[in-house]
Amino acid sequence: MNAHRWPLLFALLIGTAGCNHKANALTTPPGPLNEALLTQEQIKKMRIATAVVDLQDVDDTVLTTGKVAYDDQQVVHVFSPVAGKAVKVLAQLGNHVKKGDPLVVIESPDIGVATSDLSKAKADLIAAGHDYQRQKELLETHATSQKDFETAADNYRKAKAEVERAEQKARLFRQGDVTGQTYTLRSDLEGEVFMKAISPGMEIAGQYGGGTTELFTIGHASKVWVLADVFELDIRRVKLGAKVVVNVASWPERMFEGTVDWISGALDTNTHATKVRCTFDNSDGALKPEMFATMRISVDVKKAIAIPRSSVLRFGDQTVVFVHRGTKDGKESFERLPVTVDEGEGSEWLTVEHGLEKGDKIVTDGALLLSGML
Repeated sequence: MNAHRWPLLFALLIGTAGCNHKANALTTPPGPLNEALLTQEQIKKMRIATAVVDLQDVDDTVLTTGKVAYDDQQVVHVFSPVAGKAVKVLAQLGNHVKKGDPLVVIESPDIGVATSDLSKAKADLIAAGHDYQRQKELLETHATSQKDFETAADNYRKAKAEVERAEQKARLFRQGDVTGQTYTLRSDLEGEVFMKAISPGMEIAGQYGGGTTELFTIGHASKVWVLADVFELDIRRVKLGAKVVVNVASWPERMFEGTVDWISGALDTNTHATKVRCTFDNSDGALKPEMFATMRISVDVKKAIAIPRSSVLRFGDQTVVFVHRGTKDGKESFERLPVTVDEGEGSEWLTVEHGLEKGDKIVTDGALLLSGML
């Protein structure tokens, strides 16, 4: 019986070996694991483009972080000069307002008080003026003391100052629209309402009484600032007008370009850094105030071996490119090669630190398709 089983077992072993050989043939790519072989027709169909590695002008940069802010020249922060209660809020978030448009109507006892204070101050000034003039005449005839004259002169100066203060307060109120005991606060600038911190019925502390509550922020965000810290060792390298590129988390794929337009003349005593302000076009509104930004400031231009960003791929924990190695068995050979590059944002050219030489021919378009073949 055993003699009959041996031929059957031998046949099964042969069949199994054949199946394994077929599986290996299907899963093992031809040639080395990091090499792709393409015909000219495949290269044309896949639109593979190559370029020779050479020296390029690349920017040396200072890396720092910053925060997006409104351009103060395009924004107004609106406060109420009067204290009182908001009876009608006319401007809402996102509204576009013109210069002079009403924002909020405030019922304020300050208006009557301001008028009364001004009248009293003027009356006190007249009385103080008469007393000063009388004391002056008496002093000339030695009919009063020097001390009484100086007291009268001091009271007169105080009365003049009080009139100026009262007139300033009344003038501040007249800048709005006063009707009876109501004051209409108006916009000083045409723009969008970015912030509103007032609702009907809310009590308002007026500026004149020491109030510091901002009611509205109005302006344009077509241009914004990014304020950043540059540390002491790098300050001498940063110049006005330098090109700046920033990235923000909301738009990781975008690079926003701007320029340095102000460098502070002072150092922060704690961080030993100085403030740098950069201006950016923000026509599409992508940059929002208070966003954190990663910033690269161009400080110099140098010659270095550099390759286009489009030629670089991530493969596991490696950065790789495809290098054209010539013809092999009638096909074009492309080798996937690990490289070390400066992957900082801000330039279409990446400086090569290791892995490529001047004169190497690399794939600049179609590298992802080649990687998919391996």
